[in-house]
Amino acid sequence: MADPNAERDLASLVVRAVGRLDETGDPWEPYRLLDGAGAVVEPVAAFLRELQAQDRSESTLKSYGNDLLLWWRWLAAAGMPWNQATPAEGRDFALWLKISEKPSRTHWRRRDGQANMAERRGRGSARLQAGAVNAVTGKARPGKKFSRTSRAHAETVLRRFYDFHLKAGTGPIMNPFPQDRSRRAGRANEHHNPMEPFRHERAGRYRPRLPARIPKRIPDDQFNEIFAGLKYHRDRALLAFWVSTGARAEELLDSVQADADPGEQVISVTRKGSGATQLLPASPDAFVWLRLYQEEIWRKGALRGRRQPLWVTLRQPFRPLTYHAARAMFARAQETLGSNWTIHDLRHTAAWRMAQDPDMPITDVQWILGHASLSTTQLYTTPSQDEVIAHALAHHDRERQPRPASAVPPTTGYNPRSLDILFGRDT
Repeated sequence: MADPNAERDLASLVVRAVGRLDETGDPWEPYRLLDGAGAVVEPVAAFLRELQAQDRSESTLKSYGNDLLLWWRWLAAAGMPWNQATPAEGRDFALWLKISEKPSRTHWRRRDGQANMAERRGRGSARLQAGAVNAVTGKARPGKKFSRTSRAHAETVLRRFYDFHLKAGTGPIMNPFPQDRSRRAGRANEHHNPMEPFRHERAGRYRPRLPARIPKRIPDDQFNEIFAGLKYHRDRALLAFWVSTGARAEELLDSVQADADPGEQVISVTRKGSGATQLLPASPDAFVWLRLYQEEIWRKGALRGRRQPLWVTLRQPFRPLTYHAARAMFARAQETLGSNWTIHDLRHTAAWRMAQDPDMPITDVQWILGHASLSTTQLYTTPSQDEVIAHALAHHDRERQPRPASAVPPTTGYNPRSLDILFGRDT
């Protein structure tokens, strides 16, 4: 077992691109982690089977598998077996994620399984270079370092992975990513108010603290400019549905032609988390653009049928439109504006517009967005930075204006002349 007090030279640690996460296409095993020799990593396979049995989606399996792949590569560079890792390795891994640069991805044509994944440029470099901030949106581009969100996700995945093997008796005797009980003394939620939701009062020892997230919305003038730059009816229909229904990108792209009901002005989607089918109301403009797109694509020879995909490519052979193709379309539409909005920002924009409507209950917005907790929906009632600054500047302007003396006393029984003398007001 490693000495927890021993210092590992993380600055010279070289993590190589050994192994890979393989997408099998098999519903019984959608993803499997392969080591450098091409063999299946059985501890990870058992954990992914457990997640699949817990009704986790395939996207969750892929996300967890990528974090475990990074951990396996780091263990290989550190020369440590997975079942002998201690909190010392968890500490060093968290520190490596914080300071090291993200591994460079090798192009698939040159991928040989042994390419150098990350080379430290100089010993002890501590430059935490963040991504450049877009002047239009105020959103930072991905930087060379691992983001706080990525580090927090990796810590959660690895802590759950080792918790699973601790309970099964197949892992180390101590979780390398333990919880930090010093952040909250006593039993968790020991003074919980039954009228309020439970809060996460325990966190991982090496989990970074995340800043409060305020969803960013696309301003109306920028959205109109992006919409005007679209070239095809399909793209206009997609944006109109995303910004009016608040559906996630994948939920809308998975729709078939029978899901759209122009008569009732709703579209049926399959929710990402629960897998439930839900009707979402959409704007009339969305169905107008949808009809124009369908007439255009059917004349070109696209298949027409209730079970046929609703969104397809514009050129033959017609194939279902993927998320990556839709994201590339949305990025091209923003080239003139110079912004870096994402498709998910359209969901934030739809949620913000509905939450700002005084005649629409916040519980209705929660139902449309599919949020399990009302507190998540209430994030969209938080004012943006520009709104707060505008309100504060208006407050300062009002403070500069002279205030007329009130002729009505604050309450009965007080002499206005006495109050003027007390507060030093001219009479």
